[in-house]
Amino acid sequence: MTLEKRLIRYADLKPCTNAFIDTRSPGSDKKENFTLIGPGVAENPDQHIHISIPHGFNIGGARQPAGCLNSKHSHLTEEFFVVHQGTWAFTSGVDTDDGRVILNEGDIISIPMDIFRGFENVGEDIGYLYAVLGSDDPGRVLWAPAVFDLAKEHGLVLLEDGSLVDTTLGEKIPEGKNPMPVTSAKQIAEHRIVNSEAMENIVQRTETFDWAKNKCLAQFDGVKEVALVGPESPAEDLPASKFNWSHKFVVRGLKLAQGAKVNDHIRFEEEVVFVHEGEINITVDDETLSLGKGDTFTTPINATRSFTQQGKGDCILYITRRNDQPQAPKFI
Repeated sequence: MTLEKRLIRYADLKPCTNAFIDTRSPGSDKKENFTLIGPGVAENPDQHIHISIPHGFNIGGARQPAGCLNSKHSHLTEEFFVVHQGTWAFTSGVDTDDGRVILNEGDIISIPMDIFRGFENVGEDIGYLYAVLGSDDPGRVLWAPAVFDLAKEHGLVLLEDGSLVDTTLGEKIPEGKNPMPVTSAKQIAEHRIVNSEAMENIVQRTETFDWAKNKCLAQFDGVKEVALVGPESPAEDLPASKFNWSHKFVVRGLKLAQGAKVNDHIRFEEEVVFVHEGEINITVDDETLSLGKGDTFTTPINATRSFTQQGKGDCILYITRRNDQPQAPKFI
C-alpha cells in the first residue's frame, strides 16, 4: 500500500448517513458516521471503510450538526473519543439520565464497555468526534430498548446478524433470519450506573494535559508529550495516564512548537496520527506527506519516520498505537 493510501484527509471523508438502527429516529437523522480504520460497528454493509488493514483497534468518526444526538448504546470494547470540533454532551444510563458531562474541543473521554452512553452536539455549529474502539473486531452495538421501538416506528428492523432491514423500501426479513432480540433487563443490569460526578473520572480536559519533556519523542527542542490512554510506559519514559486501565491500545498527545522536529526513528507497531491542530510534515522512508487539521495517517510497521512542524502555531497530534505497552522507538 502506498503512503497516499494510508492518508485520510478530513476533506475526503466518505460518510454513511444510515449506518445504524437509529438513522431515522428524530434528533439522530442528520448524523454522519465514518469508518476510518477497520470494520467498525456500522450495521449498514454499504458503510465505506477507508483503510481495512488490521491495527488491533478501530478508528471512526461522527460528524453531527447542532442538536443532533447519538442514541443510547454500549460496546463490547473500550471506546475513546477526542472532541475535535464543537461542544458535546456525553450522557450515561440506559435512559441517558444517570450522568451528563460537557466536553469542548481537545477534551477526551474514555468510556468502558459496561456503561450505556449517548452523545449530542450541544454547540451551535457542526461538531466532529474522533473515536477509537478496541480490538480488530469490536463486535456489535448493544442498543437500549427504546431505540428498537423508535426504529420500528420509522421502518427499520435490526437483525441478529447485525444487518438492517428497511421496510419503507419494501424490504422483508429474509427467510431463515430473525430480528435482533430487544436488549433484556438482565443485559441492562450488567451495566454500571454512573452519575455526573463519576463520569468526570473518565474525562480529561485539554487544559489539564500534563505536557512534558522526556527521553523519548519529547527529547527534541520544541517537542512535548503526554500519555492520554494506557498504563505507565518505562520504554517510552511516560507515566501512567488518567485512563490507565487496559484498552489494548495507547493514545499519546504530541505537541510541536514552530519549527520543531522529531528525528528519524522506527516504531514496531503501526501508529495512527491524527492532526488536532496545526500542520505537520511526516517523512516515511524518504517520502514526505503534509497533513493539516483533521487529517489521519497510519504509518507502516518498521518504517523510518520523522515529524516536522509546519506553520506558525503549535501542532497538536493524537497518536494511537497497538497494545498496552508499545515498544520503545529506535532512533536512527
